[in-house]
Amino acid sequence: MSRQPLSKGRVLEAAIRVADRGGVAAITMRKVAQELGVEAMSLYHHVPNKDAILDGVIDTVFAAIELPKPECDWRDAIRERACSARSVLSRHSWALGLMDSRRTPGPATLLHHNAVLGVLREAGFTLPLAVHAVSLIDSYISGFVLQETNLPVATPNDIEQVAGGILEHLPANELPYLTEVIVDYALRPGYDHTNEFGYGLDLILDALEARRQR
Repeated sequence: MSRQPLSKGRVLEAAIRVADRGGVAAITMRKVAQELGVEAMSLYHHVPNKDAILDGVIDTVFAAIELPKPECDWRDAIRERACSARSVLSRHSWALGLMDSRRTPGPATLLHHNAVLGVLREAGFTLPLAVHAVSLIDSYISGFVLQETNLPVATPNDIEQVAGGILEHLPANELPYLTEVIVDYALRPGYDHTNEFGYGLDLILDALEARRQR
């Protein structure tokens, strides 16, 4: 079977796989080349250096996030985009530290930011409020993904085990409110911590809508 020709796209896809396993620090020309089964020198025909790879992988991550639909109500458009961003970044949480640090954003990154701002501006947001909204929403998404990535729970069964373990050693008389949360909320049947994302996002959108109408 003939080997698929090397291309910039294949190099970036390989770099993303490397980062998914080992984080940003794992992205080196040598490791990306190993992922592709080629010599490191062959990568330089497609990317000039490691910085170009880092810029490229961030642009690739942005390209995977759904653009907000301008024909939708602004809240629906921004909510769908936020949910897509959360999903993509949950798979590539290493990208969080890179997304705002790269100084040469690629075409997909620029298109994405323009689309988000466009939805808000067309909905009647003033320029300052649109900028505040993007900053607030993106900070919320990044913070939630980071929190999820580090949580020791992934399923309702995990939540029950962790919360139950805490409860077992919790001095209920001294910490009544925390005990109440664990017993009556975290351990209740059907509780899923992942639903907190949508609840918090709606609070933000409600507040922005109130500001928009002023």
